[in-house]
This record gives sequence, C-alpha cells and structure tokens, in this order.
Amino acid sequence: MSAPASQPTPATAADHSPWAVFLIFLRLGLTSFGGPIAHLAYFRDEFVNRRRWLSERSYADLVALCQFLPGPASSQVGLALGLSRAGYSGALAAWAGFTLPSAIALIVLAIGIGSQGDALPAGLLQGLKVVAVAVVAQAVWGMGRSLCPDAPRLSLMAVATCVVLAVPGAWTQVGIIVAAGLIGLAAFKPTDDGHHDALTIPVGRAAAVVCLVLFLGLLLGLPLVAAALPDGPLAQIDAFYRAGALVFGGGHVVLPLLQAETVDAGWVGKDVFLAGYGAAQAVPGPLFTFAAFLGAAMTPGGWIGGMVCLLAIFAPAFLLVVACLPFWEALRRSPRVRAALTGINAAVVGLLLAALYDPVWTSAIHRPADFALGLLALVALMAWKVPPWLVVLGCAAGGWLLA
Repeated sequence: MSAPASQPTPATAADHSPWAVFLIFLRLGLTSFGGPIAHLAYFRDEFVNRRRWLSERSYADLVALCQFLPGPASSQVGLALGLSRAGYSGALAAWAGFTLPSAIALIVLAIGIGSQGDALPAGLLQGLKVVAVAVVAQAVWGMGRSLCPDAPRLSLMAVATCVVLAVPGAWTQVGIIVAAGLIGLAAFKPTDDGHHDALTIPVGRAAAVVCLVLFLGLLLGLPLVAAALPDGPLAQIDAFYRAGALVFGGGHVVLPLLQAETVDAGWVGKDVFLAGYGAAQAVPGPLFTFAAFLGAAMTPGGWIGGMVCLLAIFAPAFLLVVACLPFWEALRRSPRVRAALTGINAAVVGLLLAALYDPVWTSAIHRPADFALGLLALVALMAWKVPPWLVVLGCAAGGWLLA
C-alpha cells in the first residue's frame, strides 16, 4: 500500500520568521554535498517529508518551473521556498543560509590558500560523492512512488530517462519537459477534483512585472554600460550577471561561460581558475558560489570583489523567481495545466533518475567498497531514518577510512 501524499501542516508564527528560515537553510548549506540534483533531494527530504511545508505535488511543480528558468535550479527552489514561507526577507534568508557557507570558504581560499583547493583528502571527497548517490536514490524512489503510480506515467518517466542519457544537455532537458507537458495534456484527462495544493506566494503581480522588467533591463543595459567603462567593476558585474541569466541547467554548465569571461579576458589565470573549481567541488552548497572565488581572486582585498560577483550571478535567479511565481501559482489551478503537469512531473522524475546514473553514480561508484558504502547510506536514510547531515558525516568518514 502506498504512503499517503504529504500535506502542508500548520505552523506557528515563529516558524515563518526569516531567522527560522535562515537557520534551516544554514544547516543545509553546511551539509548539502553532491551538486544541484542532490540539493533538490535534500530539500525534498527537509521540506516535504520532515517539515511538510508543501506537498509532493507542489514541490514537483516548483522543481519543474525552476528547470525551465535559466540559472541555478536548486538555489531557485530554495529561494521560492523561503519566499513562500517568510516573504522577501525569507527568500534572502534562504539564499544566505544555503549559499554563504561555501561562498565564504571559497573567498578564504582565493585570498590565502587558493592554490590548495584540492588539499582535502581524496577519500573524504569520495565519501561525499558516495552519499550523494544515496540521497538522490532516496528522492527518486519517493517521488517515483508518488508521481508515477501507473503504467503511462512510469513509461513517460522511462522514456525521459533514456532520451536525456542518449542526448545529454540542458536544452534536451527543457525539450523533454515541454514534450512531457504536451503528452500530459493529450493523454491525461483534465480533472477538477476541487483540491489544490496551494503554495503561498506573498508577491503581487505588479511586483512580479517590476522584477521581470528589472531582469531584462539589467540583461540588456549592463553590456552597454560595461562597453562604455571597460576597465571598471561594472564589466565584471555584467559578466557574472549574464552568466546567471543565460545558462540553463546551472551547476557545471556555467563553468565554460565563466572561463570565457574570466580566463580568456585575462582577469584570472587558468591555474587559479582550476584551483577554484577543485575547491568548489569540495564544499557544500551551490556550485554558483564559484563566482565568489573568482571575484575574490580578481580584486585586491578579495572580500568585496567576491561578494559583488556572488550577488551578480545570483541576482537573475532572485528576479526570475519573484517574477514567475505569482503567475505560476495561478496557472497551476487550471485543470488543463494540471493535466500537463501530470506529464511534466513524471518527466522530472525521469530526469532525476538519469542524473542519478550520470553524473552522480558514474562519478562516485568505482569499486565494491563504494557500492557498499552507498548502500549503507541508503539504508540509513530510508530504513533507519538517520538525519541526512549525520549520514553525510558518516560517509565522509567512511570514505576517508576506506582510502
């Protein structure tokens, strides 16, 4: 018998404070290793299973929206959760808690020990990669049971997995989501059962339009200003803003663009870039915090440049989330849109399953000991109900001991 769908539960006023949101995301920012797909799994466990801030269906809809948007999908999901919980200050609190731990660590590396970005023991890093396998596997299993309960949706999930593995790329993922929406619209009967898993969005449409205009204005206007002042800080702000605004898929996809903007422009050396990339793999949180390392490496003093570039690369994500969520919540109420989302959510599970294999599994499981450690982590999460942060620490220690 399948488990009942999780539903949001009432909370006290303190639970809706930005400080409470910050502390929750700070813990995630200190322990969420494994990249964006693993981050989405950590978020699901924390906010759907444990805290019940939103239902499985609402979470899947939110993930589907952020897959459409350019920028870091996991960070955008976090921003949306903070926005829903505590308004604009909640969104900023969620971003700060999840992002600042890795950003601060990378700025410190850039200032003092950037050349030692790969100094952590290899076994420790291997253990962190292995735990990502368990976390993502748990998320795929849970979301699959909820969102793919019948043969048509299981089939759509399998097809999505096969296609994205055969033709990898961010645009392939976007195309799969579009195709799955059309299939859902045609194959699944639109229903109106009177039930809607609402996601509270304390943003009016006027504010959403202002954010959209600001997003486009900065995207079009910053290059013009940077061209007029090529040697000023606005050139760097423009480069990192465009990286956050134009890259679909987030994570590793942004690296070629950042290399072109910084190394090819002569702002940082190739060795420094690679050292920062190695450091970014060793810290929790979003890979977009690599911008903080580059900004600190490019400017004297480091801290101001690192924070400016960090804010620049994440600014598009914040503007797009605020611009889209009010309209998205209204669209979700339409029976026909819900029919499309039925197909999209099945495809999202397929995308997660593909990511579980490549890059999560292929980069972590190389020998029987890795498989055994990952299996123990999965059992600890699903059967023993060990907190994810403790499983992360245990796998890191296990990887170090096995090495």
